[in-house]
Amino acid sequence: MNIKNKVALITGATSGIGKATAEIFAKNNIDLVLCGRRQDRLDALKKELEKEVAVHTLNFDVRNKTTVLEQIEGLPLEFANVDILINNAGNAHGLQPIQEGSLEDWDAMLDINVKGLLYVSKAIIPKMVAKKAGHIINIGSTAGKEVYPNGNVYCASKHAVDAINQGMRIDLNPFNIRVGAVNPGMVETEFSEVRFKGDTAKAAKVYQGFKPLQPNDVADIIHFVVTRPYHVNIADLVVMSTAQASSTIINKN
Repeated sequence: MNIKNKVALITGATSGIGKATAEIFAKNNIDLVLCGRRQDRLDALKKELEKEVAVHTLNFDVRNKTTVLEQIEGLPLEFANVDILINNAGNAHGLQPIQEGSLEDWDAMLDINVKGLLYVSKAIIPKMVAKKAGHIINIGSTAGKEVYPNGNVYCASKHAVDAINQGMRIDLNPFNIRVGAVNPGMVETEFSEVRFKGDTAKAAKVYQGFKPLQPNDVADIIHFVVTRPYHVNIADLVVMSTAQASSTIINKN
């Protein structure tokens, strides 16, 4: 499918999978609306990618419902009709058994991973419905397919994404809108650093002894998904590194 000069909106675009997806989209002539909390990173990415495509940035936290709706509603005309939505923003906070879990961590995961995804989708979907075209990719996780020790609320949030993805696909089916999820296993990003609250030594150990997925691996898959012929919808895709068999079974040397 030719998606040259289509407009893609990517949340969580300043690092990891979101940034890698923005880069591969730019190389393939997809105009970009890049969303994130860190304006300095948004500015740097825009400067890099606008050499290839048109780029607009939105600085918001997906948890802020009012700001999300206002900023997306206020997009300049040339970016206003989003063709591709990549719901990528998400975080894990803490890794404790449920009896020791932090209420603040639980709020953050549910507010970002679930409600934030819904807020952004709510802002984009009406225009897709009106034109009876569009593609939504929800970035889930293998944590949405199984529950692992101490993953409790994070896994719950990603199981919610899995259910929302299925519900979206059913509800938007009459409007010719493609909806699908990409669910990665372990990807070497800032994810573990956030989960362990800046403890870089502990975060680094997560990826030692095996070759995890890299952000570019997942971005390449996302690009493949959006470039299928329009009658083809990749509804639900799980991807792990060769070394990973499940959330708890990893072949480490």
